[in-house]
Amino acid sequence: MANTKSAMKQMRQSERRRLRNRSIRSRVRSAVKSAREGLAASGTDATTSVREAIRALDRAVSKGVLHPNTAARKKSALARRLTTPA
Repeated sequence: MANTKSAMKQMRQSERRRLRNRSIRSRVRSAVKSAREGLAASGTDATTSVREAIRALDRAVSKGVLHPNTAARKKSALARRLTTPA
């Protein structure tokens, strides 16, 4: 447990950030999962689901939840699976 006033404030801030980051990260994971499922089904909605996943990844990077290289790697993998013939 924190002893100083500044340490207690830092704990409160960390908890708020953790909760905010958790929801953003969950949204990204859901979007990427639905994009992968759409690609596996190879339907017409695959393009839109990949676009939504890329948008969610970019948003997470801009908020500082994901590292830019991690998002770039995931976006590249989705785009590769979208353009490569099955």
